[in-house]
Amino acid sequence: MKKEVKQNINKSIYIIISSLILSLSVCFIDAIIQPNYFIKCLVKVIFYLLIPTTYFIIYKEEYNEFKKIFKLNKKDFKKTILLSISIYLIIVFGYFIIRNFIDLSKVTTNLIGNMGIDLTNYLYVTIYIAFLNSFLEEFFYRGYAFITLKKHTNRVFAYIYSSTIFAFYHIGMMLESFYLGTLILATISLFIAGCIFNYFNEKTNNIYPSWIFHMFINFGLNTVGLILFIISQ
Repeated sequence: MKKEVKQNINKSIYIIISSLILSLSVCFIDAIIQPNYFIKCLVKVIFYLLIPTTYFIIYKEEYNEFKKIFKLNKKDFKKTILLSISIYLIIVFGYFIIRNFIDLSKVTTNLIGNMGIDLTNYLYVTIYIAFLNSFLEEFFYRGYAFITLKKHTNRVFAYIYSSTIFAFYHIGMMLESFYLGTLILATISLFIAGCIFNYFNEKTNNIYPSWIFHMFINFGLNTVGLILFIISQ
């Protein structure tokens, strides 16, 4: 029994430290180093896959349980799609409601100046963000830092921890795109979104609900980004 408890503590410490270091590192890279967007994407792909993979190489007994998060529950799939479409529409129409109250002019300036994103490559960035980046984040923050962590720690802690690092990891990329008030609001929104994603994934015990939600949220944000680009021309 003592051996099992000790192993659970070791597993939870590994997940917490590895996910925290990676999240803070990505935030630092976005805020300070500010590499070309495509270089940053390559780094994320490598490390968001490498760290969980290393964990399952060390703790082989965890792998069979982890595979379950990729089993699709067809029963909830249609509901998830319909809800995701609703989220997309809320984001796009929401932009037209708040555009006169929140200054978003820094968004396109940051995308062009710091990330090397413009209308010529925006479609490729949109496809990457919507499909691959959303999967990487859900795989890492929900599959690894929530579902897997929850088995070895307190459930409430897993909720709060995974949602917190998910929110704070985004701060680096948002830092020069928004003013302070908007940045705080966006960070709080990301934390809440992380908790909601955790809830749906916990109900289905897979990452597909949050991945689909995340995908359509990105579609909505990228649609707004495209509108901002067109307006700025």
